[in-house]
Amino acid sequence: MLNTAHSTLLCEVLSRAQECPDKIALAEGEVCVTYSQLLALVEQVAGCMCSLGLSAGDPIVLVANKELPFVYCYLAAHSLGIVNVVVDAASPRERLDYIIDVVKPAALFCNGSVNVDGVPVYDFNQLLTAPVASGQFKPGNSDLKSCDVADVMFTTGTTGAPKGVCLTHDNIAGSARNTNGFVGTSADDIEALALPLSHSFGLGRMRCVLMAGGTLVLVNNFANLKSFFTVLDSWHVTGFGMVPAVWQYIKRLSGRRIARFAPQLRYIEFGSAALPVEDKQMLIEMFPTTRLCMHYGLTEASRAMFTEFHACAANLVTIGRPASPLVEACVRDEAGNPVADGEDGEICVRGNMVTHSYFNPADNDGGFYGDWFRTGDWGHRDANGDYYLTGRKKELINVGGEKVSPAAIEDAIRSLGIADCACIAVPDPNGVLGEVPKAFLLRDGHHDSFEDIKNGLAGLLPAHEIPVEWEWVDSIPRTASGKIQRLKLKQ
Repeated sequence: MLNTAHSTLLCEVLSRAQECPDKIALAEGEVCVTYSQLLALVEQVAGCMCSLGLSAGDPIVLVANKELPFVYCYLAAHSLGIVNVVVDAASPRERLDYIIDVVKPAALFCNGSVNVDGVPVYDFNQLLTAPVASGQFKPGNSDLKSCDVADVMFTTGTTGAPKGVCLTHDNIAGSARNTNGFVGTSADDIEALALPLSHSFGLGRMRCVLMAGGTLVLVNNFANLKSFFTVLDSWHVTGFGMVPAVWQYIKRLSGRRIARFAPQLRYIEFGSAALPVEDKQMLIEMFPTTRLCMHYGLTEASRAMFTEFHACAANLVTIGRPASPLVEACVRDEAGNPVADGEDGEICVRGNMVTHSYFNPADNDGGFYGDWFRTGDWGHRDANGDYYLTGRKKELINVGGEKVSPAAIEDAIRSLGIADCACIAVPDPNGVLGEVPKAFLLRDGHHDSFEDIKNGLAGLLPAHEIPVEWEWVDSIPRTASGKIQRLKLKQ
């Protein structure tokens, strides 16, 4: 029998396996896995891990594809107190090497083979067929605690070197409970998961559905919209999650056709990047009875705040309020003191889903004000308790003492018809203001005069926010979830 006491997630899976053993927990293509089968497969994989000599506290790298064996391996490691370090299978090799160098894993699991010096490598599928050595499976480790580290997720490194975020079993359960409480995911839901399982958003959706006792249908990705729509139709899907970049893709390729699923969709969760107000308004119109939820939060503080578009139709610029009564937020100045409503500062959060530490203790320096996690995001709270983002603190441009948000400049430039752009701080060429904005514009062949663009911005931005330097580029570097990688533009 698996050890589940330390993991709320595993306890919920065990409970479903006992109460409704024949209910489908997971599906991929033609393969359906019931909750009782899921439990048995997790136990098989846990036994194989024991046979390999892995034990509680060992970090293992999971090179994640969106396939069922990954899910079994992920849950099996939790049952044994092994620490999952989840890496995207599509990550550049230098990122994988960096993570391996930092965590020094006891093993690496993947679909296929990866050449890694000094680290045993196993195929996920081996764990489903390998015999379990007699006496090796010892799942009853009573020393495991809910405050033990379950996962280490590495940040995207948009403003510096990637950091390993340590998340405990309590953290991941807390995030799932907060999210399910707001979004409303329940045992009656069937969710299509087209997000990567290697990222915080997709992995979080998997945990949410299993915690709720629902059914999760794995979909390769959103690239083949016809296939995705077929899954929505054939499974009568009631919810899914997507990033804003995916919504732009769906809108461009299929227009409003996805709205035909509005009567069956109970919820859609958005996150990981900003969504323009006009798109929120469009979604409200297209999905009049669907809960359209958008989360705010970092890997370190998953889903710290939420907003629901219908409920906030009169104020679609807010990032919302704390996700549950167990989550708190505040805004602090650079000395760590709380600021008054309406005044900009650094958004800080604390709660059941917030990490207590980075994998590398040195990364904790400057990361917390006591038990308040410093998000690195600049913003403010209004008198009603709603929060608003200005931008990443490290990316704010200090123009003669005025803090300027690159995101605000980018929004203004895009409103002039520029397909995409990004802004960063550069030294003032006149040596007066310290920093000034520089804009990188996606080359589209329709605009060739920076002067015209500057004139267009004159009615949209204060003079000190209008970029001083300009450059055409062939692409804007972004993460898989759509966040601009401004650090790369400074190289």
